[in-house]
Amino acid sequence: MDTEKQTIIKKLVDEMGIQDLVVVIGAADPEVAQVTAETVTFGDPSFAGPLAGVSLRLPVYHILEPEVKKAVPQDVYQEQAGFMELVADTEEIGKRFKEIRNRIQEAEHSA
Repeated sequence: MDTEKQTIIKKLVDEMGIQDLVVVIGAADPEVAQVTAETVTFGDPSFAGPLAGVSLRLPVYHILEPEVKKAVPQDVYQEQAGFMELVADTEEIGKRFKEIRNRIQEAEHSA
């Protein structure tokens, strides 16, 4: 995730808090999607951007996860993300995002 997007997300969190924010990621590559998701939850792993060392613990989903697909009008979803279902490994992406959300919950319970 580039530093400009990190800056925007940090600014939104500073202004609104995390309770009203959910991050939806659309990268088709599972590894890129995972790194992006981890950046907005646990901080920038490269320690180079505005989220370096900043654990926002934002809830994060992928556009291809069933929860998101149900929340978006079907025609909009098909137009904007439907093609990704043909090229992305939706099962692998879903698995990685569930693991990240589980890690957030574990971190909150141990805090």
